[in-house]
Amino acid sequence: MLPQTTPISQQSSQHCHPSYSLDNVTYTKLIQYSTKTGSLVHGKLAHAHMVKTCFKPCLFLLNNLLNMYCKRGELDSACNLFDKMPKRNVISYNSLISGYTQVGLFDKAMGVFNEARVTGLKLDKFTYASALSVCGQTCYIELGKLVHGLIVLSGSGSDVVLTNSLMDMYSKCGWVDHAKILFENSDNLDDVSWNSLIASYARIGANEETLRTLVKMHQCGFSLNTYTLGSALKACCKIFDNSELFGKLLHGYTVKLGLDLDVVVGTALLDMYAKTGDLGDAIQIFKVMPYRNVVMYNAMIAGFLQIDTFSYEHANEVFNLLSQMQRLGVKPSTFTFSIILRACKSVEAFEYGKQVHTQVCKYNLQGDEFIGSGLIDFYSSLGLFEDALKCFNLTPRLDIVSWTSMVAGYIQNGETESAFDLFYELLASGKKPDEFIISSMLGACANLAAARSGEQIQGYAVKAGVGKFTIVQNSQICMYAKSGDIDSANLTFTETENPDVVSWSVMICSKAQHGCAREALELFELMKNCGIAPNHITFLGVLTACSHGGLVEEGLRYFEIMKNDYGMTTNVQHCACAVDLLGRAGRLVDAENFIFNSGFEDNPVMWRALLSACRVYKDTVAAKRVAEKLINLEPQAAASYVLLYNIYNDAGIELPAKKIRELMTDRGVKKEPGLSWIEVGNEVHSFVSGDQSHQMIQLIYARLEEMLGKMKKIGCMITSGPEIKDRKVVYYHSENLAVTFGIISLPQSAPVRVMKNLRVCSDCHTTMKFFSEVEKREIILRDPIRFHHFRDGACSCRDYW
Repeated sequence: MLPQTTPISQQSSQHCHPSYSLDNVTYTKLIQYSTKTGSLVHGKLAHAHMVKTCFKPCLFLLNNLLNMYCKRGELDSACNLFDKMPKRNVISYNSLISGYTQVGLFDKAMGVFNEARVTGLKLDKFTYASALSVCGQTCYIELGKLVHGLIVLSGSGSDVVLTNSLMDMYSKCGWVDHAKILFENSDNLDDVSWNSLIASYARIGANEETLRTLVKMHQCGFSLNTYTLGSALKACCKIFDNSELFGKLLHGYTVKLGLDLDVVVGTALLDMYAKTGDLGDAIQIFKVMPYRNVVMYNAMIAGFLQIDTFSYEHANEVFNLLSQMQRLGVKPSTFTFSIILRACKSVEAFEYGKQVHTQVCKYNLQGDEFIGSGLIDFYSSLGLFEDALKCFNLTPRLDIVSWTSMVAGYIQNGETESAFDLFYELLASGKKPDEFIISSMLGACANLAAARSGEQIQGYAVKAGVGKFTIVQNSQICMYAKSGDIDSANLTFTETENPDVVSWSVMICSKAQHGCAREALELFELMKNCGIAPNHITFLGVLTACSHGGLVEEGLRYFEIMKNDYGMTTNVQHCACAVDLLGRAGRLVDAENFIFNSGFEDNPVMWRALLSACRVYKDTVAAKRVAEKLINLEPQAAASYVLLYNIYNDAGIELPAKKIRELMTDRGVKKEPGLSWIEVGNEVHSFVSGDQSHQMIQLIYARLEEMLGKMKKIGCMITSGPEIKDRKVVYYHSENLAVTFGIISLPQSAPVRVMKNLRVCSDCHTTMKFFSEVEKREIILRDPIRFHHFRDGACSCRDYW
């Protein structure tokens, strides 16, 4: 414990031994050595010796003692010493300001700064630099501008140390233009000035400007150090024109300077190659590094997770790296465990994830909110809500990331009601939701097609000041599109200030799902003209648009463009779209040949797309062959049996249809019940076929019979299979009941939006067209495949579905 520094005059003379005192120079050297080596114990012993011998230290010695306590984080001792110092100078104040800043006590640091001003002392550049550091770390720009004004008034504005501190403060507060103005108008610049500007550009992602400034710095004769190269290599991590060339040039330059084996530069090089897709080069750099710290291991592990096709093999490499670093005595950090948990989540390595959780507890990191979020995310991804909730409840300091992980986990697993409950609990706790949790909640509304709830979340986002974030607007586009309101989705897209590749892709996919094929393709071309490179999701939207629009040649052309012009590897979803494209056009043989040549011959998604086409074209021979393949791949998937049953049923072949039913019974395969729902007011109303549970069901059936009567008057007949004896079995399907309820409950001008979990049958599709005609209403029906917009007796799909 720190001895009390009671003034010597107040101590009893019988306890003092002045003859044993050292002099100021000796004590100062002892304190300085203790500060330099970090040996606080020796420093405290020297201080205790001063007290015991009633030594009266000079101001220089007291400042050194104060500096020692501040640098070792002993702020209570430092404050106690500072308060009892008989005299203080600007160095005393600087030490205490710096000490408070170092441990994050920014308010106290500024309190000491203001106290120094009140005393009338002439503040020096270090005082102002410490105050600017506080403003930068707290992003308190207004206070920073006031300090800037004080610097100008003091006549110290041209000092290079303060110029650098001001540039750093402005850049950390996001005012990089002000930092640039200071840089350009200063006559005294050093390498720190250049590094500060380069770091400022790198921080905001101005990658090309970062590299241009680096070139200018080199041309002006300033040497590049590890700090400079680290910022520049960070800029090369982003993909832009010639980014790969710049990265390799910088790599060559680091070799020339002999800095390539420096751990900071080596880590930056490794990170750059990993993030630009050159994992092989990243691994080579990792192997040749003579010293590897936890940051380098983290960069290498994170590099593997950059791979789009992250697999079990890559996960094993990641797990081996964790084992290697522990064998070598490198202690994992919170970031290490968080990315290892991401790897476990990606390959569903549940057992290894539990072992990682055990190690987290071993290192006593379970209370860290960063780790807590990773654990919540890991368990949620596996549907283990109880474990995820335990981690959530055991995290002592729940930050917004932890709440977001828990909410997102509920949403991903279809527990939407629990997600809403947790979101309301978050609001009640007084914490402010960020753009990520708002985006997740809009995603939940999209899944439910609950536009009214989505609008309320949108309103809250605007009120909270995150409504203009691109991630929020992207989710908003998706929410409106999945709720059947493509016009509002389009409006949100046009209002997005900085649309990214996700914005464009969501809008293209939305147009495709709503049957606006040509509009989707026009949007794709506009996206390319705006310089936004498409990704896998973009092309999935384009191919879906071509499939739903019957644009066979265009679809096949885009499929080849994706592979040849953009060098992308097509996945099973892209290939299934191509099969669907060919199948819908009646080219069943071409579609089947495509499957055999795609590399996804054993994926049931491919064969299901072909089986759907067989139903459209009533090809029972091909359907039987495809269905047998599909049932072998997925013996418990009801959809395959039901599709084949419907094909036989539509063709009037009763015996095979009956055998399919019997086969399902023998194998215990149960068909998923059809469910339709509609949002009216603030409530979602659900219906099943022949529903009797709704409180307004009698009124619904009465209105349905009335509409069916109008259909018969205009000569409408549906054409179900011959085993349908009672037409009401078809007429009372869940979508018909939901639409009828919507017609009863919603104003005449409002469209009726209904969602369905299974594909709409042909009879209900025909019924919807006539309902839209006889009731003069717009009906929007969403099934798992697409949206159908019914107006004036016609559907937007043009019966091509």
